[in-house]
Amino acid sequence: MDSVLLNDWHVVARSEDVQPGTLTKAKLLGVDLVIWRNTASQVLVWQDRCPHRSVRLSGGEVVNDTVVCPYHGLVFNDVGQCIEAPAHPGYTPPKQACVKAFKTHEQYGLIYASLGEPVREIPVFSEWNDPSYRLCLSGPYHCHTSGLRAIENFLDVSHFPFVHPGTLGDRAQTAVEDYTVSTDEDGVALHNVRVWQPDPDGQGKGEFVTYNYRAFRPLTAYFRKETPNGNCLAILFHVTPVEEEECVGWMWVAMNYAHDTPTEEVQKFQDHLIVEDFVLLETHNPKRLPLDLQLEFHLPCDRGSLAYRKWLKQLGLTYGAIAEPLS
Repeated sequence: MDSVLLNDWHVVARSEDVQPGTLTKAKLLGVDLVIWRNTASQVLVWQDRCPHRSVRLSGGEVVNDTVVCPYHGLVFNDVGQCIEAPAHPGYTPPKQACVKAFKTHEQYGLIYASLGEPVREIPVFSEWNDPSYRLCLSGPYHCHTSGLRAIENFLDVSHFPFVHPGTLGDRAQTAVEDYTVSTDEDGVALHNVRVWQPDPDGQGKGEFVTYNYRAFRPLTAYFRKETPNGNCLAILFHVTPVEEEECVGWMWVAMNYAHDTPTEEVQKFQDHLIVEDFVLLETHNPKRLPLDLQLEFHLPCDRGSLAYRKWLKQLGLTYGAIAEPLS
């Protein structure tokens, strides 16, 4: 298992989708998960496997702060310990009759889980507590490609005129101006990425906008887009690595304008953009992100993705990546 991603936080569900009395399925790094909430509103994320005969617990039910296995009716309390085996009334199950539980955290209306020992906090979404911004959560978005490809696409602006014409880009204005990149202990940052957009804030007027990006973690990125009139759009993008070549995206959008636009319209617009992106992302061959910089050639405007790939290689990341040159 890749220790970089094993010891990181990943989104596995929306908070609102995990209600008391329900079992929710998810998958992270190839591991099947079951998610549930006890009566104290604590979220539990377990391996979706009964330790008795290895069936999925997500097919069972929640009863009085316990999970009942659908196969033999074994009962597990909210710390994962088996406390009852119906075939043997009065039997005390051994300590090893315990479901594997994982660390969890709720923040930003999302449920995060880590299969290992998280070494960093969940990145701060600075617009979250700013009353001048409206917030909208979109996703989950499923895509059959490496999650690293999805993050690299998020950091890229040169595809805007071709993948998002009329919204984020214009084929008559394709130039990407020079910008700077830095890498530090907080990840990779792209500074002052300036591009032309036909209608960046719904005012019906084309103009140049400025993006500032940050890849906080291998699968968590953020940007802040500013227009000359002071309007600002910020997005926090989490990508969950379901498998090496399958991922799920979750996107928080914050805007200091368009407060009267219905949330459904904001979500529909984001859905439209993501579908345009993911249709192309699924055509990648290879689907995993090459960290050998010689496998794909690069343009001057790719300096952000180059820094991202170099950073991933420096971290020692391997899951969803091609870490060595192809033979």
